[in-house]
Amino acid sequence: MNAAEAQAVRRRKRRSGLPARLLKTVLFAAVACAGWIAWIYWKIESFEPRMELPEYDAGIVLGAALWNGEPSPGLKERLDKAFELYREGRFRVFILTGGYDHAGSRLTEAEGMKRYLAALGVPEDRLLLEPAARSTYENLAFSRDIMEREGLRTALIVTHDFHAARARDVARWLGYEQPGFAAAESSVLPASQRHVREIAAFTKWKLDSVLLRIGLQIPDRPGL
Repeated sequence: MNAAEAQAVRRRKRRSGLPARLLKTVLFAAVACAGWIAWIYWKIESFEPRMELPEYDAGIVLGAALWNGEPSPGLKERLDKAFELYREGRFRVFILTGGYDHAGSRLTEAEGMKRYLAALGVPEDRLLLEPAARSTYENLAFSRDIMEREGLRTALIVTHDFHAARARDVARWLGYEQPGFAAAESSVLPASQRHVREIAAFTKWKLDSVLLRIGLQIPDRPGL
């Protein structure tokens, strides 16, 4: 066999081995993806929200959608949980955080939450608004700015149980001091939002946190 024939044989072997290498790559990617999803799901399901302190300066209610200017059923669950804790004396003032939830909205989530709580009898001077945030990261980053401005040191973060693990991850990244967490259980939100969507949102946050560490601006994804 001359040199040209030997080289042709080697090329055929490489080509014949390509499907096997491609299959291995695909299988490795599938296993890695499944492992990541399982890990994120475990973090979401295993996190038990708790209050680190008996009382907090502020209760931060993370926003969710409004329906025709009124809190959606899911957002009402968060607000009702926060109102219950406020009446128990768990915090002194509310920070209501959330901007416009979609194009064409006339009311921010923060304003919709304020109206709801005011109708329950909460004095307006106890309702601080953060009307610009469009993601969980912005909810907590902008609320921290309000805390610094108002001289508030400790915060109890109120959200849903499936969202609490990601909120804690963001709060830790932002340097919150002894944040507490209170979680509303949902009877109205679909399983796709409680699980599939939250896994995707948690994955996006992990990617965003890497971008933030290296000084890059994170992509805008409203509602996550």
